[in-house]
Amino acid sequence: MGPFPSSRGNKYILVAVDYLSKWVEAKALPTNDVRVVVKFLKSLFAQFGTLSAIISDRKTHFCNDKFAKVMSKYEVKHRLATAYHPQTSGQVEVSNRGLKRILERTVRENRASWSDRLDDALWAFRTSYKTLIGCTSYKLVYGKSCHLPIKLEHRAYWVLKHANFDFKTAGDHRKLQLNKLNELRDQAYENSLIYKERKKKLHDSSLAFQLSSKDILGKA
Repeated sequence: MGPFPSSRGNKYILVAVDYLSKWVEAKALPTNDVRVVVKFLKSLFAQFGTLSAIISDRKTHFCNDKFAKVMSKYEVKHRLATAYHPQTSGQVEVSNRGLKRILERTVRENRASWSDRLDDALWAFRTSYKTLIGCTSYKLVYGKSCHLPIKLEHRAYWVLKHANFDFKTAGDHRKLQLNKLNELRDQAYENSLIYKERKKKLHDSSLAFQLSSKDILGKA
């Protein structure tokens, strides 16, 4: 995304979204060339492991020999979104709009501070409920809910107090959460498919109605 007003020398935001969990990674960057894109991807590989595939748009910082060489080295398939099938990059577009909306509300008049607010915007986005998957991205990645700091959320104090009194109880509870993680992800994937199927039916019915209306007008 960008260019934006310069903030600590940064003018762009590079965004990546996980297909299933809708987990968003974003970084403020001074430029949008292939060098910073490759560096960003390598940091993701180091943190999350290599990916099975990456879907991007057709801009030059994704479509070049250097990017292709890195994808080949890590054995990652590179797929391109097309104008005829925009759903492939639609998740990133939704995330972009969400991050922009959060930044606009937090930055307000001092627009040059947007890069300082990016981490807060990411935290808000990751911990917000997603209708598409039926939970938060944080819960789908870590297997538990994210509680606010004690200063902001009084109920978090009760949770910490309840869990930390007995380390064995806290450990057993965490193991149970991790065991349920695969089940939670499967359910999120099913929710995602159902949601997309409903959206597709709505889009198809709207398109069919528009075509039939044109036919009626043409005959009249």
